[in-house]
Formats: sequence, structure tokens, C-alpha cells
Amino acid sequence: MNQTRTFLIFAWLMVATLLWMEWSKERSAPPAVTTALPVAATTPDAAVPAPGAGTAGAAIPRAPALPSVPGAAGMTASPEPAASSTVTLTTDVLRVRLDGGSVTDAELLRFPQTRDAGSAPVKLFDSDPAHYYAAQSGWVSQAHAAPTHERGFVAEGGRLAYALPSGGSTLVVPFVWRGPDGVSIRRTFTLTRGSYAIDVQDTVVNAGAQPWQGFVYRQLIRVPPQVKRGMTNPESFSFSGATWFGNGDYDRRAYADFVDDGPLDLETRGAWIAFLQHHFFAAWIPAAADTVTVSLNAQTGNGPARNIIRELGPNLAVAPGSQASTSARLWVGPKLVDQIKAQGVPHLDRAVDYSRFAIFALLGSGLFWILELMHGLFQNWGWAIVGLVVLVKLVLFPLSSAQYKSMAKMRRFQPRIAQLKERYGDDRQKFQVAMMELYKKEKINPVAGCLPIVLQMPIFLALYWVLLESVELRHAPWMLWIQDLTARDPYFILPVINIAVMYATQKLSPMTGMDPMQQKMMQFMPVVFGAIMIFFPAGLVLYWVTNGSLGLLQQWLLIRKYAEAPATP
Repeated sequence: MNQTRTFLIFAWLMVATLLWMEWSKERSAPPAVTTALPVAATTPDAAVPAPGAGTAGAAIPRAPALPSVPGAAGMTASPEPAASSTVTLTTDVLRVRLDGGSVTDAELLRFPQTRDAGSAPVKLFDSDPAHYYAAQSGWVSQAHAAPTHERGFVAEGGRLAYALPSGGSTLVVPFVWRGPDGVSIRRTFTLTRGSYAIDVQDTVVNAGAQPWQGFVYRQLIRVPPQVKRGMTNPESFSFSGATWFGNGDYDRRAYADFVDDGPLDLETRGAWIAFLQHHFFAAWIPAAADTVTVSLNAQTGNGPARNIIRELGPNLAVAPGSQASTSARLWVGPKLVDQIKAQGVPHLDRAVDYSRFAIFALLGSGLFWILELMHGLFQNWGWAIVGLVVLVKLVLFPLSSAQYKSMAKMRRFQPRIAQLKERYGDDRQKFQVAMMELYKKEKINPVAGCLPIVLQMPIFLALYWVLLESVELRHAPWMLWIQDLTARDPYFILPVINIAVMYATQKLSPMTGMDPMQQKMMQFMPVVFGAIMIFFPAGLVLYWVTNGSLGLLQQWLLIRKYAEAPATP
């Protein structure tokens, strides 16, 4: 049996299987959650850390036992805040509605839902109970009164709408909670021009005679979205669910697995939590030095079930006559790599979920960096993809040259191998021995063409996720009929060209030593792969067409060079 061809069949089928698994694992709609995860348990006998105590690298102290966080497992959904209690904040990129404890609506003003003129902006947070999605934050305390995300905070300004001043860079809106015994908490929301990160600072002022102690919690809660499944919808290919980073590890969990994969109780510093979807995400980012506990919960009650990812902490102990502060950032926006990296948060760019595996995520980040350079050169994402192909082909030229040279030599010796097959008939063992002797005599390595394919597969897989995840390419045109590189080709022109290129490449590839069944399989491969890629994002098919066309040209030239005349017996 021809080892090269067998290996190529296996490699192609493996790639197809991996891609099919990625498409299929999100196809089922998240089931209704009927059970709930417990709130992370903590040991009651540990000492409470003082505010600001502890440094990076030190042992993380355990928190004392706490009362249940509002909205935790086993509790029914709380009534939403009344519309009259909300305040609307508008910048050049965001419009959000909040009541001090919850950000209940968020519109991304620079990202329309469709390419149609007058399309409404993408709505990330939503107060509609059927699609509820919000960011919430409050306080819990063992022995003291504290505000929750449900009630307590009141807008200080008394206004219902704020807008970023013309020429101004920031919009600051304060809320306050006034408790018994002279304790108050002032919460300030700060929005910045051009930024999707909202700074949220809580300052606890103890004007009473007794010490006050409490834990801040921040969480994201949403009804799992019902994504339209199918190969014609690129959104269904992207990961949708919770992600978090802590203790040096990045992890994620799909909405459908919130209960089945068990509870989460992660104490860490330098953490962040997020809910991801196609092209957009929301995240809470605590201060890097804060000790927090990350947990997942499922909330049941009247209406659709809701999933929650929460970070609890830090602990603040405030002596009489003093004050203490804690702050975090709330990201509400698109997966714009440059802006995410500008936040200076370690590994927050993993929210651009190229893969849960670090090696593919790193490779994807590198490919996107090159793609951005190409875009800076061509000012068009389609031509940037073409430029990326050319660059990758140049880098891999030595490997590709070895691959095509091996194929060309094998093609040259096809007549002699056909004679060996005719001589030995159905005795495949003798035929294989004779063919290996011919390879050895003519210094042909039948597996020389496999290594380049193995090395290129990670690049192709990483690029698939880059083109799928990159919001920079969303609604980005190439030319003529391709007006959205992240959607499928509306007329299937690129997929048809791709099938033609794959078929021509297959015809130039040697069928040395293959039985009729294997030959039929190989002839059918272009149609199979072409059909699979019909519904791929147009940008990815453009990559394959360009890559395949350049490879076909390279293969044709090398065949002319190394196999001009058939080898005679």
C-alpha cells in the first residue's frame, strides 16, 4: 500500500473530523436548567485579610463563611428594577442603562446588527426577560447591612440621562447607598470616549462608631441565547458560554454544560470572568491584586433559566472614621484585539477565543498580527488575506517544495510501478516489497510529502478560528459580490472555484500503487471537502482558494521540472 497516499487520506479525514466536531458541539440548544449549583463554600475559621493585605505570590487566604449572594442557587429570579430607577449613559461608542446595582441594557453604537442602512446597533445587555443579560454588582456581609445589586444604590445627580460632553473625554456618574450606623458606599461609573471598558469604583465610608466588614461581588447573568444553528450561520460556529482566567489558567464552559460539568470554586488573584459570543463579549475585571473566588451558578424560577458567572471579593474591613475602596472594570463590547490589549490585563486577549488550547491561541494571535500588518498595507481585509497566503507560502516554500518534488518523482515512476503491479497481480506483499526496492534504488522517499502537510495543518486550523472570531472582519467587504468576509459566499462562487482547484491538484497528484477503490476515494475528495466548505466564512474560502491556486502552480512547475519524461523500465 502506498504510504504517502494512506497518510494523506488519514490527515484529510482527521481535519474534517476536527472541524465537524467543532461545528456540531454547539448545535444543540442549551437545555432548560432544572438543578442549581451551590454557592462556593468557604471555611469559617480562617482569618479575614485586612484591606490591601497580601502581595502577589503570597498564599491566598480563605474567606469566612458568607450569607448567600442575592440571585444565588436555589433562589427564584428577583424582580427587575423599575424602569424609573434606571439612568441612561451615552458615549460615542456605548449607550447603557443602569440603576447602580445592575447594567441592564447596552448598545454598541458603532456595530449595526446587519449591513442594511439604518440597522439598529448590536444590543449586548438586554432587560427583556426572555433574553435577559446583565452585569450586576453588590455587597454581602455577615453582620452588617449592605446594598445588593437588587436594591440600595440611588443616583446622586437625580437625572435620568447623561451624555458624554462635546469635546470631553470622560463621563462620571455617581450612585450612593446609605446604611444604618453611619456607613455609606459611594459607587462611581466612569465611561471614557472611544472605550468599551467602564470603570466601577466602590468607596466604603464608615462614619459610625463600629467597624464594618463586607465582600463585594460582581457577576454576569444571562438567559442562554438561542443561536440559530446550521452551517449557513457563522455565529453558530463560535464558542458561546462562560470563560475565566485565574491561577495562570484559562478555562471555559458552554451554557449547556453549566450543571453537568460540576461546581466551580476557584480562589485566585489576577482573575477575570466573561461571557463570550460571536464577535462580542462582556467581562468583569477586578484589580490585579484583589483576591476573589470565581464560581458558576444556575438560577431557576419563573421564566427561562439563567446562568451566572461570579467573582466574590475582595473583603474590605473599614474601621470607624476611615474609608476603603475597591474597583473593577466592566468590558461591554466587541472583540477588538488592540483595545483589549490596551487594558493591560494579562491574558484578557484570550477572550478572543481562537482556541481553548494555548498553542493554537498563540498561533492564532500571531496570524492575526500578520493579518493586521497586511491590512495596513492594502487597506482591505480581503486582500490582506491574500497577502497572508503569499507570506505563509513563502515561509513554507522549502517544505512545500520537498512535498511537490516527491510527488513529481513518484509521478515520473508511475509507469514502472504499474508494470510491477501487473507482474505480481494480486500478490500485494511481493508488490509492496518490489515497490520499496524501487523507491530505495531511485532514492524516493514516499513519506517526504507528508511532513509539510502535517506542519501546515495547525496553521490552517488556527486561521479558521482567526477568520471566525475577528470582529474586525465583520461586515468587511472584499470586492464585487463578497461584501462580508465573515459570512458565506452568497453565490457560492469561491467554493466552486475551490472545488475546481482541489480537483486539478488531485489530478496532478500521483496515484502510485493505489487500488481502484483508493483511487475512487481520492477522486471524490475534492467534492467532499468542497461541499463542506460551501458554508464556511468567505474569508476562509478565499484563503483556501488562494493557497490552493498557488500550490497548484508550484506543483505544476515542479512536475514539469522533475517529471518531464516518464521513467522507462
